[in-house]
Amino acid sequence: MTIKDLVKKYDPELQFDVLKNSYQQIEYALKNKYDLDKIDSSKVRNIVLTGLGGSAISGDVFLNYSRNELNVPFIVNRNYFMPSFVNESTLVIASSYSGNTEETIAATKHALEKGAQILCITTGGKLEELALQNDLAIVFLLKGFQPRYALWINISTLIKSLQNLNFIPNQNNIMEKIQNLLEKKAVEFSVENNPTYKIAESLVGFIPIIYSGDNFTSGAGNRLKEQFNENSKIHSFHNVLPEMNHNEIIGWEAFSPNLLNAKIIQLKDTDYHLRVKKRFEIVSALIQKAGCEVYTLESDEIDFKVRLFDLIYTGDWISYYLAILRGKDPSEIENINYLKQELAKETS
Repeated sequence: MTIKDLVKKYDPELQFDVLKNSYQQIEYALKNKYDLDKIDSSKVRNIVLTGLGGSAISGDVFLNYSRNELNVPFIVNRNYFMPSFVNESTLVIASSYSGNTEETIAATKHALEKGAQILCITTGGKLEELALQNDLAIVFLLKGFQPRYALWINISTLIKSLQNLNFIPNQNNIMEKIQNLLEKKAVEFSVENNPTYKIAESLVGFIPIIYSGDNFTSGAGNRLKEQFNENSKIHSFHNVLPEMNHNEIIGWEAFSPNLLNAKIIQLKDTDYHLRVKKRFEIVSALIQKAGCEVYTLESDEIDFKVRLFDLIYTGDWISYYLAILRGKDPSEIENINYLKQELAKETS
C-alpha cells in the first residue's frame, strides 16, 4: 500500500496533515499575545514547569534547548504536588494543553498555597478557570490538536514566554530557522519511501530502545519514546549516556532476541563531549556484537537548537509511520481514556 492508502485507511483524523503543518504552530506562537505583566521576574530564583505527557515534554526539550543560556535553575514536575523548595521566589509554569489534567490542576493549587508566582499555558478548561479565579498570568494555545501533536506550539510558547520575561536572550531568529526547517522537512518526510518511512518499516515487530545524550538530546529521546507509546501503540524505552554505561550496559551481556526483540535508535550530536562520542561508538559496537541492530539519527544542521528540533521532528514522523504500518490509528488512546473514566468513578 502507498502512504496515501495507509493514511486513508488508518488515520481518520488526518494527523498526517497535522504533522506536515507543524511549522505553522511555531509561526502562531511567535505572533501570539503574551500578557505577562503579573509576573515579576526580578524576584524569581527558580522555575518549575508542572505538567504531564505531551505538555511536560516541552519542559524536557527546553532544558536541552536552553542549556547554555537559562539563568536560573529549571526543573520539570510530573506530579500532584510541588517540590518542597517551591516558595514566593519560584515561577511555576502550569502546562496543560486541555486545561483539565488533574495532576497539573492539583499541583497548581499547591503552588498557590506556597505563594509561588504562576504562569498558565493552556487552551482553557479548569486551568483557565483557576487562573481567572486567582488573577494568574495565562497564555492561550491554539485549540484543535491532540496534546502530543501540539508540542510545537507548546515548546515555542514556553520559549517565547521565558524570552519575554528575560530568562533567556531573544530567540526569534533561531525559532524562524526552526520553522523553516520543519516546513522543508515536511515535504521530504511526506513522500513515498522517505527515510522516516523506511526506518518505521524496519521497526515493525520490534521494541525500539532509544539512547540519547544527557542534557543534549535527552528531551528528544524522551519525546520519541512517548511517541512510540502513544502513536505506534508499542512499548519503547529510553536511557541516556553516559549514565547507561554505569548500569544498563550490563544487560546486553544476556541479550537474546527471543527474550527482547529490540532495535536500538541512538540520537547523536556533534556537540557531545568527546568522551561521550567515544562511549556511543563503543556501546554501538557492543550491542551489534550481541546481535541487535543499531540505527543512528543525527542532524547535520549548523545550530544545535535547530538540530535538536530536527531530531524531534524526524522521530515524530517515524512513530507516525510505524502506527499506520502496524494498522493502528495514530490518534487513538483507548487505554488513557479508560484510565480517566475509571479514575472519574472514584471522584464522582
